[in-house]
Amino acid sequence: MIIQRYDDSRNEEVHDVVLGVLKEHGFEPDRLKDADLNDINGYYFGSGGAFFVGIVDGKVVGTAGVRKLGGNRCEIRRIYLEKAFRDKGNGKKLFRTALDFAEKNCSGVFLKTDSTLTKAIDMYLKHGFTFKKEERGYLYFEKTF
Repeated sequence: MIIQRYDDSRNEEVHDVVLGVLKEHGFEPDRLKDADLNDINGYYFGSGGAFFVGIVDGKVVGTAGVRKLGGNRCEIRRIYLEKAFRDKGNGKKLFRTALDFAEKNCSGVFLKTDSTLTKAIDMYLKHGFTFKKEERGYLYFEKTF
């Protein structure tokens, strides 16, 4: 898998990957929660963040986003990978790309994930994130650099 910076020519593919993974895990698209997908450039790059796509055979199969927040902090979001490309190190590669960007550009990072996504939770903990709280089925983690 090759990781590249997002550009608008990949918008439809990004939608397909994200919404497909959400559906696979039993989540329905949410107009408000998924609004960032309608303006990836504005939501991620506009704040000084980044959005990356994982490419295999010229097709987007994964995503990773970093949104900068106030206080020189950021949030890692949208770590999604199509099922056929999991358990091969690709998810970790996407996550590390987002985390490396965060480490170079921010003093701290947080993320949230659904409490049922145990593989993702294990990966975050192995990369030095600390559990902070649980709220409405979501777990919140943070890391300071």
